[in-house]
Amino acid sequence: MSSNLRSNTKKKYVLLFTIIAFLFTMYSLVTCDIPVDKLKNKYAGPTSRFITINGMDVHYRDQGRGIPIVLIHGTGASLHTWNDWTSGLQGDYRIIRMDLPAFGLTGPHPKGNYSIEGYTTFINNFLTKLKIDTCYLVGNSLGGNIAWNYTSDYPDRVKKLILIDASGYSSNRKKSPWAFRLARTPVLNAVVRYVTPRSLFKKNLEAVYFDDQKITEELIDRYYDMMLREGNRQAFIDRVKMPAVTDIDKLKTIKTETLVIWGADDEWIPVSNGQKFVRDLPNAKLVVIEDTGHVPMEESPEESLQVVLDFFKSE
Repeated sequence: MSSNLRSNTKKKYVLLFTIIAFLFTMYSLVTCDIPVDKLKNKYAGPTSRFITINGMDVHYRDQGRGIPIVLIHGTGASLHTWNDWTSGLQGDYRIIRMDLPAFGLTGPHPKGNYSIEGYTTFINNFLTKLKIDTCYLVGNSLGGNIAWNYTSDYPDRVKKLILIDASGYSSNRKKSPWAFRLARTPVLNAVVRYVTPRSLFKKNLEAVYFDDQKITEELIDRYYDMMLREGNRQAFIDRVKMPAVTDIDKLKTIKTETLVIWGADDEWIPVSNGQKFVRDLPNAKLVVIEDTGHVPMEESPEESLQVVLDFFKSE
């Protein structure tokens, strides 16, 4: 056998070995979906309820009595993000929160409709089923986007509006959050659909929070488990790939009294976007929470809740 032939044969074996090693490594990293019934046992809780809307078994909680306050979470989160606020509000108000389609225990939309219009229709159907005619409406991030669009479409149903680090405007950030970039990248998003290390969620929370010391193992587990709910990873990819179509002019039609809350150290959506909301909403004010990231109600619950209580009492 010539030296060239031996060299080529050796290269082929090395390449084959590399491919096999890569495939074995990827296979060993595959993370299986978690059945929703298993997650219900861990996260549903005694106050959880389920209601059928658009073919989905929607997870929600309805606690307390008084004026209804409806809380809408953001991308990748669940109704649990409002736990602290609920504890502080349910003595004087009726607190209603749900897992949006694509997230939490609710899981994917059967038709993959994750447009803002689709979410707005979902909220309307949800509130109609619960026989809620008017409410205080609160939304964080994606939930904030849904909240202000809903208020524009159904102005008579929202008495007061609270937007927390809400999406809607384009950002001045050079790069979108890495989790979103992965979900939009061909091939990589297919890998992420099946290979989802827990460490990625810790890294994601470190970008969402300002104070990493507040990120507990329990918190990481909850976000991680909810994403592994069967169907949620593909739903997240489908949601992030949706065209970012937003009619900002709708904000100028909203006469509802509005409180805009922002984390001063939000790495996902800059405080300048909060200032834009106040600029375009006819009846809004901005409160910035210091040393806080993208989820003030979760990272700084006492400070952010006090701002909300003052806002409600101002009526």
